[in-house]
Amino acid sequence: MLIAFEGLDQSGKETQARTLAEHLRASGRRVEALSFPDYETPIGREIGEALAGHREFPPDVMQLLYIANRYEWKPRIVEWLAAGAVVVCDRYLASSIAYGEAQGLDPRWLRDIQKFLPQPDLTILLDIAPETAVQRKATNRDRYERDLALLSRVRESYHRQAAQDGWLRLDGERPREMVSGDVRNAIERRLSITNH
Repeated sequence: MLIAFEGLDQSGKETQARTLAEHLRASGRRVEALSFPDYETPIGREIGEALAGHREFPPDVMQLLYIANRYEWKPRIVEWLAAGAVVVCDRYLASSIAYGEAQGLDPRWLRDIQKFLPQPDLTILLDIAPETAVQRKATNRDRYERDLALLSRVRESYHRQAAQDGWLRLDGERPREMVSGDVRNAIERRLSITNH
């Protein structure tokens, strides 16, 4: 099972992904956790340079880099899923669609070029207002995190995507314990269905 956490920066994705992975491991499941972008790979290092302002790439090239960064991990993800692991991702396919669409790229194109990646069984949107994202991280914001209008468009794209099957939209403004309770319940329900 592949579970992806999505949302604006500071929506709690990293915390909720880690909490879920710990919970599933404690219940005896094999869990593999990933966070995208992975800045340790060759492509990830390019992304890091661009976000820090040391490289100038147009939006389509940036999204191609993000997507290529996921393809770098594809063999491992396929292997883990085949071995019966639960793979938990902090950001995955929907991030490129949301951020790319917010910058004027075609969401269908962004979906198409990712169709050969393992698809998530469940995508969990932790929904927060752009203003909340800014309040939660006052310093060291990258170029995307400083742009409130962009973040509003990203959120709108996430809302459109979350209307599809395979999504769970949660209010990320609530205390983290409430959010993780909802996440746990949703995953337990899905896992019990797949086990029968």
